[in-house]
Formats: sequence, C-alpha cells, structure tokens
Amino acid sequence: MVHYCALKEIKNILMMKLALHWQIAIGMTLGALIGISLNIYGGTRNTVVQEDKLPTTLTSLEIYDSSNHIKIDWTTTSGEKHSAIVDGTRKTPGAASTVDELRHTQPEAASWFHQFGRSTARVVGETSQLIGNLFLRLLQMVAVPLIITSLICGITGLGDAASLGSMFLRTILYYICTSAAAITIGLIAVNVFRPGITGDAASAVQGIETGGQSLGTLLFDQVERMIPTNPIAAIADSHFLSIISFTLAFSIFAVIVGGKTLKAVRAAAEAGFEVMMAMTMAIIALAPLGVLCLMLFVTATQGPAVFKSLFWYLLTVIAALMTHALIVLPLILKFVARRDPIAYAKALSPALLTAFSSASSNGTLPLTLACVENRAGVDNRVSSFVLPLGATINMDGTALYEAVAVLFIGQLYHGAVLPLEQQLIVAITALLASIGAAGIPHAGLVMMIVILQAVGLPIEMQGIILAVDRVLDMFRTSVNVWSDSCGCAVVAALEQGSAKPGSVKTT
Repeated sequence: MVHYCALKEIKNILMMKLALHWQIAIGMTLGALIGISLNIYGGTRNTVVQEDKLPTTLTSLEIYDSSNHIKIDWTTTSGEKHSAIVDGTRKTPGAASTVDELRHTQPEAASWFHQFGRSTARVVGETSQLIGNLFLRLLQMVAVPLIITSLICGITGLGDAASLGSMFLRTILYYICTSAAAITIGLIAVNVFRPGITGDAASAVQGIETGGQSLGTLLFDQVERMIPTNPIAAIADSHFLSIISFTLAFSIFAVIVGGKTLKAVRAAAEAGFEVMMAMTMAIIALAPLGVLCLMLFVTATQGPAVFKSLFWYLLTVIAALMTHALIVLPLILKFVARRDPIAYAKALSPALLTAFSSASSNGTLPLTLACVENRAGVDNRVSSFVLPLGATINMDGTALYEAVAVLFIGQLYHGAVLPLEQQLIVAITALLASIGAAGIPHAGLVMMIVILQAVGLPIEMQGIILAVDRVLDMFRTSVNVWSDSCGCAVVAALEQGSAKPGSVKTT
C-alpha cells in the first residue's frame, strides 16, 4: 500500500509538471511504439481450426489474418467450399474493406474470425479500442450541452436589442463570409491532395457522385434539416444542425425580449456553461490515455503505413490554413478595411504568438483586445464588441480544420472521395459547429464528433488524427485570432469609427 501511494504521488508530480499537450504527445508516442511493435511481431496469424473445435456445420476452417488482408476458407458438411476476404487496400474485387463490413455481408464468417483467427496485434488493438471509445463517449456526452450553453452566453452577452443593429449585422456577415471562405479552401485542398487515399486514382474518383440530385436540392435539404419540428427531440437524437440553429434563434430572441428575461436566460446559461467547461476540461485531462489506446489500436491493426497518410493530412491542413491566413484575410484587410496587412500583423504579433503557444482563443482575448486597441488603433467601441463575440462564434481555423479532418477520415474509411452531397453536409455542419466551439485547447475534439455523426462516419476514427491535433490546434487558433482581429478593422472601417486607415501604432 505504501509503495502504491508513493508511485501514485510520483506520477502526480510528473504529470503536473507536464503540460497537457506534452502528456498527449507522450501517450501518442507510447501507443504508436507499442502498436507498431505488436504489428511487426504479432501482426500475422495463420490458423487451421482443429476438428474438435469446428462448428457443427463445417468440416474445415482456415483463417489468415494480417494488417491489410484477411482470408477465411471453409468447407461445409455437404462438401461446399466457400471463402470470405477482407482487403484493406480495396484492390480485391468483391472483397469487404473492413471487418465491420464483413459482419454485414457474411456474419458467420466474421464470427468465426473473431472466435478463432485474430492475430495478437488485432486482439490487443481491439481491446485498447474499447478503452479509447470510452473517452470518445465522454466527449460525446458533453458536446450538446457545451454547444447550447456556449452559444447562449455568446449571443446574450450582446446586452440588449440595440446591439442587434448595423454593427452586429456587419460583424456576423464578416464571420460567415470568412468562415465559408476558410471551409472552401479546406475542401479544395483535401480534394486536390487526397491525403487519405491510399489506393489508385480510379477508385478515388468513384466517390464523386450526387445521387442524381441538383445542388439546389441538396442545399434545400440541408436548410430543411436546420429547422427542427421538435427541438427537444433534436437534442435527444443529437441532430446537431437543428440544435445549433434553434439555439441561435433562441439566443437572438432572448436579446430582443431583453429586460429581466434576458438576465435570467444569461445567468442560467453562464451557470450551465461554467459547469460544462469544468466537465469538458476534466474529460480532456483524460486525453493522454485516450490517445494512447486509440493510437495503439490504429498502429497495431494497420502498421506504420498509417503515418504516411497522417503526414500528408498534416501538410494539407497547414497549407490550407496558411492560404487563408496569408492570402484571403490580408486581401480583405487591404481592400475592405484599407489597412496595410503587414503593419497590422506586426501590431497583432504579441497576440498571435500567444495564441499559437497557448492554443486558446479565450485565453488570448485580453491581449488581443490590448493589441487591437493600443497597437492597431481600432476604436474600443468596435473592438470590445467584435472580439468577445468572435472568440465565441468566429472560428475560421477550426471550421477549416474540422472540414479537412472529416473528409480525410472519410477518405481513409471508404477509400474514396466522399460524395458531393456528404461534402456539402460537412461544409454546413463545420460552419455551424465552429460557431458553437469553445475557445479552449482541444475544443475541436468535441466539435468534430458533430460532423462525423452528420455524415455517418465512426467516431473512433477520430483517434487517427489525435496524434497531430496539438500541432494543428496551435495553427488553427492563431488563424482564429487573426481573423477576429481583421474583423475589428473591417467593422471599424465600415462603421467609420476607427482611427484613420493605416495609422497603426507599433510602439
């Protein structure tokens, strides 16, 4: 007992001294090393089931299991020979691409494989997956209440109906336009580079279909999904598009009603948000263990080849983020706000560097306010309105990242580019989910579940990208803060309440 307490204390001391992202990095590294070792030394198994263990309907059963190829051969008592194949490379015609797919097409063969033929790597990997899935279920648990309370706090914080004037409309228009531009850049990048496609180009092209529906029909379908017939049922069934749209409408009308009603709604939302933030941070503290288990599962079952796709995914996201931050937003600054992008970026450099290192939009907010007002010369009336609202609902980098991540996961899972209809769903859901994202490190982990569920992808696939989430979190947070800061200049110029264009203070 004494030794256990001592070891526990040592662990607590070590973990307290390490930032969360370092803990996640260690968990990811350990999971990858254990998984790759298992894959190399225990990733292949050839099993001939003994006669006394055979199912009563069979006279022979042979199972071969490797990372990307599973073959099950059996002979029935009537002398009929059958085979079932799982080909992870999708190069075998008529073969299942995953064991889950095999369970739907040939459930008996899948059952025999699970009972007799799994390799050591697959057994350990699938066991660790169960633990990793518990972590993902915890993230699912807080997603809906976190989105609802965060949105209500952000919108009701505007004060009264007078705040819903021209400044509000211009701010919201800027947020929607820049987020849509970011998502578009992300979609283009992931479709051009196709980081999740490991097969040939022909199979990749096969995924681009619309099911005969026009773009207008697809858009109308998504708008229809945003209007719930029963908001309570939408919450119960996790229809996130409906949840977010209803919460936005509820919050806006609470501001319009104003008075005691607004104060009561905001007080309740703030209390709920505080509780949900505490729960979310407690769950995120478990991320190192969750990442370890999920990474172990991925590497044990797929081997080191998974990192090739992960590398291209990392480059795709960074390239898309840099395109938005270094081209799109500076052009908006130059031609809409009439500001020098280089001088403006220099004035915001302390906030941008802090955002990059902390990966927290909310944590950087006080410094961003100081830089925008004191170094960039933006009117306090504009900055005090635009920045707090932007820290809540304007997440260009997060929206881009989530769209690319989900399409990357879809490419890995299906071996092809997702259909246009599903890409449209991803774009709309990423836009709305980014509005409800909290400005804290790793908030994208929670919001991504929203999009994965919207297009029917397994949430456990999220474990693949958790390995590089911290690095990308730093980049996307910097883009979020940069976009909010540019929004201040744009709104100030449109409101004609800022300092003279170009009068950027650098002291």
